[in-house]
Amino acid sequence: MTTWLQRFLVIMVVLVLAPVEALAQNSNVRPPDNAVQNQTPEGEIPAHLMPSGSDSDFWRQIREGAAGQVSLPNAEAGLMIQSEGDNWRNLKEGNYAQYTAYGILGMIGLLAVFFVLRGRVRISHGRSDRTIVRFIGIERFAHWLTAVSFIILAITGLNLIFGRELIPLLDGLLGDSTGKAVYAQITMWGKIAHNSVGFAFMAGIILMFVMWVWHNIPNHHDLIWFARGGGILGGAHPPAKKFNGGQKIIFWLTILGGGSLAASGIALIWPFQFEMFNGTFALVNSWAGTELPTDLSPIQEMQLMTLWHGIVAGVMIAVILAHIYIGSMGMEGAFAAMGSGRVDRNWAKDHHSLWVDKVEKGQAAKTPAE
Repeated sequence: MTTWLQRFLVIMVVLVLAPVEALAQNSNVRPPDNAVQNQTPEGEIPAHLMPSGSDSDFWRQIREGAAGQVSLPNAEAGLMIQSEGDNWRNLKEGNYAQYTAYGILGMIGLLAVFFVLRGRVRISHGRSDRTIVRFIGIERFAHWLTAVSFIILAITGLNLIFGRELIPLLDGLLGDSTGKAVYAQITMWGKIAHNSVGFAFMAGIILMFVMWVWHNIPNHHDLIWFARGGGILGGAHPPAKKFNGGQKIIFWLTILGGGSLAASGIALIWPFQFEMFNGTFALVNSWAGTELPTDLSPIQEMQLMTLWHGIVAGVMIAVILAHIYIGSMGMEGAFAAMGSGRVDRNWAKDHHSLWVDKVEKGQAAKTPAE
């Protein structure tokens, strides 16, 4: 049966292929007399498809960003090679990452040296048996909403810059070569968290601005505060209202830097929808008489947006590290302000004496005379 089955299959194949071959040999379909026969050797591009000039000229134009025509709605699809992407990648993975690391590690080192030399800033007359309300619930909520979301954004953002360096460490910890897969999963979920938590950060920034902007208007007391180094370096603490000069710097850096991060972050979540740098450069040119480029392509806009987002984030991380240090281990009694909302009166008199006087006068005015 097997032999007959094989013979039957051979006969069927011959019956199917024979008419096809005969049709191909005896077909009356012929190309027109004026048709150009394809005589292009195998592996080469037909001559009529090649651009005028030499191959080197053709590829040089492509390499320099020459774009072709496409039927797609997005004309940028006609750009085969975006050479500036090489420069952007080299900068992002080179000096950009290097200086980001220098800034953050430098701030950590500076704080460590300061702690060794200065130690913890103590309450001048020790703790008292009285406390005073420093921040109410909504103020603490806005602070912690902004703080926690910023920490998540910082960690997930730094992972995009430096995370790949940890792949060998993951391989060693897991005992196999799954470090890349684990890093990919961490980064994927980190990106989702980064994009989502960013809106919580924006909400916190808005709340803090609305509640505290009037307390952070600079005044002459700030000049005295800076002249005395805020009393942190030693000596008597200068007078200050609800926020001293140093806190006002943190506030405006957070508001302006956070606003810039929010704007650039939105542009990165919805790419190619905004032209922030073209407009900004045009405004700077009109004010300063500079000649910054105002004809940036959408891809160039996105490249600059990515770099700007990371640079501002790196600066803010360094600044917030100093803020965290002062508000925790660097200064006795400071954490209670955002912890319970109530601070020791002697601490308040050290750092915000004018504010304490105002609060106590208001309380005295509300107390009925005996």
